[in-house]
Amino acid sequence: MQPTASARNRGVDEERNSCARRPDVGRRSRVEMPRQLHWPRGAAFAARSELRALRRADKGGAMQGRDAMQEARTRGICFTLYAAITASAMLAAASAGQAAEKAVTSPYPQRPIRGIVPYQPGGPTDVMARLIAAKLSESLGQQVIIDNRAGATGIIAATIVKQAPADGHTLFFGTITVLTTLPALSNKLPYDPLRDFAPITLTSSNPYIIAVHPSAATSFSDFVERVHARPGQITYGSAGTGGGAHLAAELLRLTAKLDMIHVPYKGSGPAVTDLIAGQIQMSYSGPVTLAVHARTGRVRAIAVTSRKRLPTWPDLPTVAEHGYPDYEATSWQGVEAPAGTPPAIIDRLHREIVKALASAELQKRFAAEGAEMGGMPPAEFTRFIRDEAAKWKRVVREANIRVE
Repeated sequence: MQPTASARNRGVDEERNSCARRPDVGRRSRVEMPRQLHWPRGAAFAARSELRALRRADKGGAMQGRDAMQEARTRGICFTLYAAITASAMLAAASAGQAAEKAVTSPYPQRPIRGIVPYQPGGPTDVMARLIAAKLSESLGQQVIIDNRAGATGIIAATIVKQAPADGHTLFFGTITVLTTLPALSNKLPYDPLRDFAPITLTSSNPYIIAVHPSAATSFSDFVERVHARPGQITYGSAGTGGGAHLAAELLRLTAKLDMIHVPYKGSGPAVTDLIAGQIQMSYSGPVTLAVHARTGRVRAIAVTSRKRLPTWPDLPTVAEHGYPDYEATSWQGVEAPAGTPPAIIDRLHREIVKALASAELQKRFAAEGAEMGGMPPAEFTRFIRDEAAKWKRVVREANIRVE
C-alpha cells in the first residue's frame, strides 16, 4: 500500500525539523573538522551509506533525499580537507626530520682545517699551536694546517677568522693580547672578541715572574716597602706599552698603591738586559726568559703572578701570598672558532683539544715553560674571556694607558 499524501508530508516535515536541529547539515560554513575525527567508521563510509539509502528511498521522499544528499556532500568535503591537511603535515614533518638527521649525521671535518696564528712562526703561540694541530690531525682524520697571519698586533688574523665560514674548518689560536688587552686599549677594532668568536677552550696560562736587580730588594715585601719609601723613583721595564707584562705591572701598581715609572722596551730580552745592568730596578718577564739569570744570581726573582706556585719554581711565592689575594695576571692562549659555529662541532673540538693537552708530549712542553694546562669547557672559557676583558679595561682606564 502506498502512503497517503498527508503521511508523506508529515515525514517530510519531521525530516526537515530534524535537519534544522543539526547545524552541520546543509551549512558548509559551520562544519567543524574536529567532529569528523570522532566518527566511528570514517566520513567516506558514512557518505556512501547515505547515498545507498537515497537510492532505496521512495519517490515521495524527495525533500528527505535532497537533505541527505546535502549532508553527505558536506561530510565528504570535510573528509577530503582533513585528509589533505594531514598528508601535508606528515610530509612537512618527514622533510624536517630528514634535514635534522642530515645535519646531525654530516661528517666533520669534511676537509682540512686551517688554524690561524696571529704571530710569526717560532714564537710560543706558534709552537703550541703546531703541537695541538698535530694531535688534532690524528684524532679528526683531517690535516690541521697552521696559517701564520702576523701583523697589526693580531688584528689581521682576528679579522680573517671573523669573516670565515662558521663551519668548524677555521680555528683561531688567540691570545690575551688579541682577545682582551688590545680591545681594552682601542674601541676602533674591526672585530668584537665577545661577539665575533665562539670560544672552544683555554689551552695554556703562563704567569709572569717579577724580578729585580739584586741591589733593589731582597724579597717582594722589601721591594714594596722601598717603592713606598721612594715614590716616583723606582723604574720597571716591560716588553712594550700596552703589552701583557705592562698591564700586569700596572695592575700590581694599582693594587699595592705603588708609584713607579714604566720604561717600555721592544721585547722582553732588552728589558732583562737593562735589568741585569741595573738600568731599571724591576721587570716582568716569562719564567723561561728569567730562569737562567735567576740561577746565576744576576737577577732576583721575588714573586710569581699566578694564583698558585709553579711546580718548576716551588720556592717562589705568589703575589697573593703577600697580602694581595685578588691579584692574578697571566699570559694565556686559547682556541676559538667563528661565531655561529654549531655547538656540536664546538663540543667535538673541545673534547679533542683536551685529549691533545693531556698527551705526554704537550705536558712535558708545558712543564718546561712553566705553563699551566688549560682545558676549560666552552661556557667557562667564555666567562673567563669576559672577566679578563673587564679587568684589563679597568686597568687601562685607571692607569690612563694610551697607545699611539
